[in-house]
Amino acid sequence: MFHLEFFQIFADNLILISQMGKILLIIQREYLTRVRKRSFIVMTILGPLLIAALIILPVYFAENGTSMEKVAVLDETGWFYQKFHNQGDIQFYYVDKDVQQAKAEALAKGDMLLYIPLPKLNLPENAELFSIKQPGLFVRSYVKTVMKQVVEDKKLLAKGIDPNVIKSVRAHINLVTIKVSEEGVEKKSNTGVEMGLAIFSGILIYMFVFMYGAQVMRGVMEEKQSRIVEVIISSVKPFQLMMGKIIGVGLVGLTQFLLWIVLTLTLVGVFQSGIFNSEIAHGVKTLTEQTAASGQNSSMVANTGNLAVTQISGLISSINFKVMIPSFIFYFLGGYLLYSSLFAAVGGAIDHDADAQQFMLPISIPLIFSVAMVSVIANQPDGTLAFWMSMIPFTSPVIMMMRIPFGVPYWQMGLSAGLLLLTFVFTTFLAGKIYRIGILIYGKKVGYSDLWKWLRY
Repeated sequence: MFHLEFFQIFADNLILISQMGKILLIIQREYLTRVRKRSFIVMTILGPLLIAALIILPVYFAENGTSMEKVAVLDETGWFYQKFHNQGDIQFYYVDKDVQQAKAEALAKGDMLLYIPLPKLNLPENAELFSIKQPGLFVRSYVKTVMKQVVEDKKLLAKGIDPNVIKSVRAHINLVTIKVSEEGVEKKSNTGVEMGLAIFSGILIYMFVFMYGAQVMRGVMEEKQSRIVEVIISSVKPFQLMMGKIIGVGLVGLTQFLLWIVLTLTLVGVFQSGIFNSEIAHGVKTLTEQTAASGQNSSMVANTGNLAVTQISGLISSINFKVMIPSFIFYFLGGYLLYSSLFAAVGGAIDHDADAQQFMLPISIPLIFSVAMVSVIANQPDGTLAFWMSMIPFTSPVIMMMRIPFGVPYWQMGLSAGLLLLTFVFTTFLAGKIYRIGILIYGKKVGYSDLWKWLRY
């Protein structure tokens, strides 16, 4: 009896190993087939270039892409003389001519003319800005701000109030947010950075789950349409085929995502060290020379170049990467596996893309709803709605990644992760029943009643 039980256990283990070996072969086939495709290679290279361009180009054009603009000021009131100062790429100079002559000369040189007429009754609250091309928002805003400040000062003086007294009582409030952990450890945080990171992480999970989940569905449909699946399932079970395909495509997505991170960080790092820092050094040198020439303390200005770097370092240090990175990988894989099992079942049940819409919408609603709640969750990451949506497995991959940058108790993360894994096992079981039958049915319009019958078999 003992020998029979031993051989039975040994045989079961051999069967399990054989099944795992077949799944590993399918995973290897899916992975190698997709990473060798030209589209994968192109997107792996093109993706980091596009992301790096979105980061680098605005900074580069802000430093080098703007041209010098000159504004001639014709002030008939005399109130605004020497009140407009040069601002970056905008230079102001004053003229004392007839408005028509000043306008003709300024426009002929490609400059703008700011004309402030002398009012007969009211205060000089009106002005005209002549330009050949549309003036930028900064020019308009700066001119309006200066004129508003000068007119308000004049009004205060007319009332016998010193404008400097008003300015002296104005206060600038600097509010620093500090997180206090359950152990009493205090750490500075930045709500703006955390909100931006939360929204970015949630939307990234949403995009990857949809993108690679749709690849699983299309892969199943292609094999079904080409009838190659009939040959494949003669050697493996449909459930093994589904699991191998899901995990294989998931590893492809994870590989591409990690390559995107490495290549993007490399490109941005090369730009910062080779170009951006040289621009900062040049700017600091210019400021230092100008300050030294004016007799001011140049050592204080020399430190301004390091101020931005210090602030950025402080913002980065407020992000808990030890929690963010593993959490992102887990929820990316967990969300992908959960939805890909459903996408695989849909791909096995239909023959054409047009038939997928009726099944894709119910599956996609939780993900779409998660993204629609971005602003609500980011504003109240510890609220009741945020808590329950981060526990529900169909919304937790997106919502929990929105909450984690703000700090989530470990027990909530563990509960959410456990529910996600259990739901994945359950949905995979149900999807396997649909997949097993639907993958061999051709030319039939499948409805919800058919899916329900397949689940009951």
